[in-house]
Amino acid sequence: MRQPVIAVYPGTFDPITLGHLDLVQRACFLFDQVVVGVAMAHHKKTLFNLDERLEMVREATAKLAMVRVAPFEGLVRDFVRAQGGVVMVRGVRSVSDFDYEQQLAGMNRHLMPEVETIFMAPSASQQHTSSTLVREITLLGGEVEPWVTPEVLRRLMAKKQAAT
Repeated sequence: MRQPVIAVYPGTFDPITLGHLDLVQRACFLFDQVVVGVAMAHHKKTLFNLDERLEMVREATAKLAMVRVAPFEGLVRDFVRAQGGVVMVRGVRSVSDFDYEQQLAGMNRHLMPEVETIFMAPSASQQHTSSTLVREITLLGGEVEPWVTPEVLRRLMAKKQAAT
């Protein structure tokens, strides 16, 4: 009997966008289980703390039965192995993303040769979406509704209001 194919989609998800969700949904068609790994991200100054980011990802993926959400810190290699992952999903929007992701994939292949990295491009409507842009546009008073779920939008507005 074949083992289930578990894919891990790691990221900071600060916040999760419809671009991220697009990749998660599409990964569900390819793999038996998708684990969304939310990084503690000690190296980044995040707008949302880890618990908030976990809640947003869980809310956004609640209707996807084969998705599990879990926090992680340290090497993604250790998290992927702990989850039983054999595939790591990475989103690539542009050539610059690809350059960076290819370097990471090469290093990860060295660190965990048993895990394959799969690059996925978001749907055309989400190709330009990034958490960084969503945060910046929100804090500068712009509209981000086309790129996030209603729950994420509510949380972004609360953060903006708290910052002013």
